[in-house]
This record gives sequence, C-alpha cells and structure tokens, in this order.
Amino acid sequence: MGFIARDGKIVYDKAFGYDDIEGKTVLKTDAIFRIASQTKAITSVALMTLFEEGKFLLDDPVSKYIPEFLKPTVVDKFNEKDTTYTTIPAKREITIRDLLTHTSGIDYPEIGSSHMKAIYAKSHIPVGFVTDPLVLRDEIKLLAKLPLKHQPGEEFTYGLNTDILGYLIEVLSGINLDQFFQQRIFKPLGMKDTYFYLPPSAYPRLVTIFSEDKQGRLIKYTTETIASADYPKVKGTYFSGGAGLSSTIKDYAIFLQMLLNGGIYNGQRILSRHTVELMTSNQIGDLKLDTDKFGLGFAVTTLNSQAKLGISQGSFAWGGYWGTSYWADPKEHLVCLIFLQQSPLRHDEIHDKFRVLVYQALDD
Repeated sequence: MGFIARDGKIVYDKAFGYDDIEGKTVLKTDAIFRIASQTKAITSVALMTLFEEGKFLLDDPVSKYIPEFLKPTVVDKFNEKDTTYTTIPAKREITIRDLLTHTSGIDYPEIGSSHMKAIYAKSHIPVGFVTDPLVLRDEIKLLAKLPLKHQPGEEFTYGLNTDILGYLIEVLSGINLDQFFQQRIFKPLGMKDTYFYLPPSAYPRLVTIFSEDKQGRLIKYTTETIASADYPKVKGTYFSGGAGLSSTIKDYAIFLQMLLNGGIYNGQRILSRHTVELMTSNQIGDLKLDTDKFGLGFAVTTLNSQAKLGISQGSFAWGGYWGTSYWADPKEHLVCLIFLQQSPLRHDEIHDKFRVLVYQALDD
C-alpha cells in the first residue's frame, strides 16, 4: 500500500494485492497494519509534549524519574558457552537524550547483538509484541537491572530505549501510555484507527502477515520467534512505546503531516515548531548510522544520504519490523509511506524503488 501527500493534499492513496494467499480478499486502503517500530516516533513526540511543559530536561539522568536505572553497569566479558558475563561501572548515568537517540547502550531482544540477546532472554525481556498479561512498569524495572552493551553516549545501538520512554511518560503524567496517546495525540489529530490492542470491531481490517519459503514463494507467516501474528487482537496490558501500535496508512500520514506543518494539524497544536526542529536535527554528532544521522526519534537524511536516492537533506524517516516505512521531506513538502506486512522481507528494495518513483514524478 502506498500513500503520498504534497503540500498537505493527498495525491496518491492506493492499495494493491490481496489479504490472503488464495487471492480472494482484495486489500483496501482502510486496512490496519502492525506498524511496530513506527510506534517510536509517536512515543517520542508524546514525551516531547511533556518536555515543553517543563516536566524534564533532555540531559536529566533517567534515574531521576526511574530510580532503578541508578548506577548502570556495562558488559565487560561475555562467555558464549554458558552466557555468563562480568561488568564494569558505566562512566556516567543514562540520560533521556541517550534514550531518544539510541545511544544509551541498551540493545534489543531477538534482533540485537548475540550476547545481549542472550542476556535479555535469561530475564525474559519482551521485544514489544506482547500477548502475555505483562505490565510495562515491571518489565522496564527488570531491564534497568541488566548491563549495557557499551558506555552511554559512545555508540548508536538500536534498542529498547523507546519502551523505557513509554514508561517515563507514565511516570511523568500519572496515566498509562495508551490513555496518554489517546488524549494527547490520537484524539486531537483525529487518528481514529491507531491502537495498541484493537477493538473487536476492527479485527476484520487487520492485515494478514506473509512470509516466504526457501524458493521465494509467498506463504502465510507462521514463525513464533518474535510474536504471534494475532498479538493486536488480544486484550493486552503491555503498552510498548517502541513497537506496540497498529494503524492505518492514512492515520500515520496525519501524524507525519502534523510534524511537517511544524507541530500543528487542523488547528490542533501538538508541539511547537522549534521542538519539531530539535527532534528532526542531528543529535548523535559524529556517531555512525549508515549515511544517515539520528534526531530525537527519527533518522535524519544527510547530504551523503541524499546522494543515494535523491531524498532531500533534512528529511526524517523510519520504519517497522513487518515491512512498513515512511519519510517526510520538508523541502519538497512531502509525506510518503509504503506499508507491507511480511517477515522476512527479502525483496525490501521495493521501499527504495518507491522512493525513486516519488521523486521522478516531481515536475515543478
């Protein structure tokens, strides 16, 4: 499914293909997708609304608000045979900025580095697609007791940072993340189809996840390593700020258009223009993230990245585990999304080809 808006007007909104292997159910534009890590941008924006209210500063230590993160340690030596390890003290505390930029040293279960995956597996740290009756508070406090992959601020390591930020929102606001999103983001923007756990009336619109066999033929997703495909359909209690949301392509486009508008959409101001600029500027200095940089919740296109596909320098972007991706281009006033639901997605060049097609179509 593809979506393009320019100058705040929808110019392309089309669904392709089918929602079943048999080819009987045509995919529709109001289909609901598991957006996984696209949740991170929403959590980051939600947190920054509290930043604007003076509830915290970016360089505050996380332990100021979540005491379990006091005096973090870093893995020193790791034994691959029995997954035991030794630690050394961290040189400094983890800050909220570290979490927003994925420079804290916190890694990911299931998809992270081998030794950190093993450490997290021992403590049963969830990746974010949760069907069990877990609560965010308990899992974040458990994560806080585990060591870091590296010293805070010294590397970019994509990890569970935004799940911690989700719990931080709960601490600062006094309500759970699901309620905060509804009150502060979804309802003001009119995002009526974005949920952690879907209401039963929306179940029929949840897209089927596909996979591929060894011959590259499309099959229904059955792997249980990461999550059951039906996790959005349970009456869940775990609000993963890093991966838990499902949404329609149009709902997420509204969220991106708000950012492209400088924090406002349809008369509803979510953030100030300066805060949006702060979030979409390089916040990791010379640290490496391919040819991109990273802001506060978004990858940011550099001049080197622009040379790859033509996406304007200063555009901001990310994607999700199940094959969704987006970018917003302030220079060309573009909001662009392409949503799939497949794992593994061996033909992920389709995302880059979509980007090329968008920019070749500009004729002004």
